[in-house]
Amino acid sequence: MQVKLKEITKKFGSFTAVNTFSVTLEDGEMICLLGPSGCGKSTILNMLSGILPVSGGEIWFDDDNVTKEPPEERGIGLVFQNYALYPHMTVLENICFPLEIKKVPKAERVARATKMAEIVHVDKLLNRKPKELSGGQQQRVAIARALVKEPRLLLLDEPLSNLDARLRLEMREEIRRIQLQTGVTAIFVTHDQEEAMAISDHIVLMRDGVMQQYDKPQALYDNPANQFVADFLGNPPINNIPGVVKNGLFVTEDGKAQAKLGILKGIEDGRKINLSVRSESFVVARDGGDDTLPCTCTGVFTMGKEETATFTFGDEPFRAYISVEDGLQKDQQVSLGFKKRGVFVFDRESGVRLV
Repeated sequence: MQVKLKEITKKFGSFTAVNTFSVTLEDGEMICLLGPSGCGKSTILNMLSGILPVSGGEIWFDDDNVTKEPPEERGIGLVFQNYALYPHMTVLENICFPLEIKKVPKAERVARATKMAEIVHVDKLLNRKPKELSGGQQQRVAIARALVKEPRLLLLDEPLSNLDARLRLEMREEIRRIQLQTGVTAIFVTHDQEEAMAISDHIVLMRDGVMQQYDKPQALYDNPANQFVADFLGNPPINNIPGVVKNGLFVTEDGKAQAKLGILKGIEDGRKINLSVRSESFVVARDGGDDTLPCTCTGVFTMGKEETATFTFGDEPFRAYISVEDGLQKDQQVSLGFKKRGVFVFDRESGVRLV
């Protein structure tokens, strides 16, 4: 099912949690709403489900305007981070419950629940109570319960937050497998960029109730729309080296270092910018020259076949991945060039991408 949000706004008194938000989410995809706490992603999920009414705009499921429909008529499956299982019911009874509410005959609901339990790999746990299950098993049951009624749309609100790191990794892969197997359109809310990058077909990256970029995961990383997107995605975080364009040169604000960089062509003198470079996008260029930064190596950290090194350009610090074969030493003077990917220029005040 295709989902269209048309200029959706949500206000709580004078506070605008979501501001004229528009996006089209394609049928059968896993879409992640990603962003820091308070950016509006859970609010959007609650408006999609009908739990929260919209303050403005429209929600469309395929050709149906569901903006004013109650939750029970939208065909939604919901999965929360706290599982919300009924403690007095068995696994089978928990999965069956939505079908019981809809007065599906017992034989049919047991058959459908058992099949769904097989899909989420809890079919051997049907007679257990929730307290007898691990956190990952409880979350599988919650997913099965949401899917057994064959929803048009599956909504997952930070479903992995209560799990330990190893189980989070396992369950995010399982959620993706289940979504692909069932073919349901799914929207997954998270603040964890690694989760979003790992399982999404597309990511909606949000900030302060406004969509910053909607794209495929790798495209967000390789082609960020603005400084916020570049900063939010990546581990280690992108290096932001502040400076000013002067006579076509990149100059630190204290004037202690400068470099001639072709990437700055067309940017007017006096513009305050960030030269933003992914750590993996530097290369050692021993001969220096144009399109390199004259730097001082301030530390080298070996990790098997790779090394991480810290540098300063003037007094501005940053880090880069280098090869062990480069043989860099602390306090060594070195010039660093750039790869084609992972190098950007942003206006320092507005965050607008210039290059």
